[in-house]
Amino acid sequence: MRYLIDSNILILSIVDTGQLTREVRDILNDYGNLIYVPAKCVEELIYLQQTRKVTVQRWKTADDIIDNIKELNFGIKYIAEEHLRTLAKLPLFPDHKDPTDRIIVAQAITEKIALISSDRKFPLYVRYGLDFVFNKR
Repeated sequence: MRYLIDSNILILSIVDTGQLTREVRDILNDYGNLIYVPAKCVEELIYLQQTRKVTVQRWKTADDIIDNIKELNFGIKYIAEEHLRTLAKLPLFPDHKDPTDRIIVAQAITEKIALISSDRKFPLYVRYGLDFVFNKR
């Protein structure tokens, strides 16, 4: 199976704080699964690392984020035109307007990839085709 993970799942998988559910750990540890990190999440994590708003011991530089993703055998999923077309069709919920989250959701819907996250707003998009795996912490 293919899965898309957001920033919080990537960080939790690296720092191993015990905040991943058994289901999510099993998915990430199954070598038969293909795990992708959206490029938008990588961009966000680079910014957060550079501004020191997120500190992960293994990430001394922003390049370390990309290297760590590769070490985990995760791929990076880039934004394509078809993702933007899906994004354009998604409703803008009054309580969920985060542009990074919305493009990640659009990627998952377009590619028919299950999205793994701890974000409590993502279930709003299930009725629009999102296959969602909730890491309920």
